Formats: sequence, C-alpha cells, structure tokens
Amino acid sequence: MFRRIFAFILSGGLVLTLKACISGQNKTAIFPEDSSAASSLYPIRIQTLDGKSTIDFSSFKGKKILIVNTASECGYTPQYEALEVLQNKYKDKLVIIGCPCNQFGGQEPGDTAAIREFCTKNYQITFLLTEKIEVKGKNQHALYAFLTQKAKNGVLDAEVMWNFNKFLLDENGKLLAYFPSKVKPDDPQLTGMIEK
Repeated sequence: MFRRIFAFILSGGLVLTLKACISGQNKTAIFPEDSSAASSLYPIRIQTLDGKSTIDFSSFKGKKILIVNTASECGYTPQYEALEVLQNKYKDKLVIIGCPCNQFGGQEPGDTAAIREFCTKNYQITFLLTEKIEVKGKNQHALYAFLTQKAKNGVLDAEVMWNFNKFLLDENGKLLAYFPSKVKPDDPQLTGMIEK
C-alpha cells in the first residue's frame, strides 16, 4: 500500500515538474526598446560552423539579429525553412544566426560537415551557422551566457529549454525579445518586431 501511495505521489510530482517545464518553455518575453539597462552583445565573438572565421557581432550594427539554437533531428527542425525565408525577406534589416547544439535529446549529433550538408541539402540555408556549442550548463558559450543572464544582458534571466529558442536583438546588439520553440519564425509578433 505504501509503495502505491509513494508511486502516486512520485508520478504526480513528475507531472507537475513536466507541466512547469512546458509552461516555462511557452512564454514569450518582450522588452522596451529604450531599455537603458540593456547591455550590448557586440564584445562577444563566436566561430563559424567551419571554424575558418570568427563572427564579430559589431559588424551587424544597424541590423536586428535573431539568434536560434538549432538541431537537425528535432520536431522543430522544419523551422529552418521559415528562418531562411525570413532571412531573405528581411536581409536589409536582419541577420539570422543558427547555433547548432546537441544538449536537447541528442538531436544534433553530427559533426561540422554533417550539419552543413544537412542544412544545405534539405533547407538551402544561407544564413550564418556557428560552431556547435552548449547553450546551458558549465560549458555554456559566452554568447548564451549573455542571452540568458540578466547580469550580462541587463534585461532577462532565461533558461533555454529546448531547440529553436529565439532571441531577437536590436540594431545596437541589445536584447529585445525571447521567443520559445513553439513560436515559428513567421509568427506576426516576431516579424512585427523585425519590421519596427
């Protein structure tokens, strides 16, 4: 009898934990464009997927930046197509940067060549892809430390919960908004912020 009660309590706790994770993943956060507390991403650098060059975010001054943690074997992977459409539609005012990551369900297991081939062959990706990185935990890349820590970005503490979370930065490299995985790249709320 005790085991049944314990199992019931344990399963209830698991359901509540899962519900909390899912609801946390579904919240969009938008910040005032004139947020004086916001810091700029510009000092941060990251390697490109092929490792042959470094992405200097300050070179995008004057354009908004959309940063997305990506994976090739995720249910959200088809968002690559919409990201490419978005890049082409707003190329004069937006830069999209995909950051391959294998931390969620092992859904980006490939090496650099496999990731590039997958993205090119299946989605004809032309937007920037970075080296494969970790977006959370002890080996979190400095880019994601900036995006997820209010002490660094000035506006938000966030936890990347799954693949295809999106961070939109303004024309000065300051964080404007966070969109969870379920928000598609062509969502009017996201495109509306790009058009401002």
